[in-house]
Amino acid sequence: MTKAQEPFVARAETIAKNIVEAGENTSIQVLIGTDRAPNFSMRCFTIEPAGGMPNHTNVVEHEQYVLAGKAEVGIADRTFNVQKGDILFIPAGVPHWYRAKGDEAFMFLCVVPNQPDTLEEWQERNTILILPGRMCMNMNCPTAGSCW
Repeated sequence: MTKAQEPFVARAETIAKNIVEAGENTSIQVLIGTDRAPNFSMRCFTIEPAGGMPNHTNVVEHEQYVLAGKAEVGIADRTFNVQKGDILFIPAGVPHWYRAKGDEAFMFLCVVPNQPDTLEEWQERNTILILPGRMCMNMNCPTAGSCW
């Protein structure tokens, strides 16, 4: 049995939070990455009050579940007000953005397939390499995305 096939249990608070440089006051925890699961990665994003993520696309689809807080989320040409308990599906290649609302952090689980991905910011047309189970904000990263 490989590590990616073994059962795994951990406390979420023991997993490091990393800054999402493409966002504003946004962090990510890779709760289950490619080192633990062969098909999907589970990440937890936290967007602090007044923070957000710019309009961007990804090559892979996103399945999301809101854990806490409220946000305005743009998907394609529609805007949604979401809150704790809501679910979102963002198809691959569809532009989307997030803006936390209120005084509480907006937190959500995001499950994605373990496939190479890129994030393209629509405002600046910057492309960011995202490897399965992790994000690297430096396209010239000498560690090929394993910087966290």
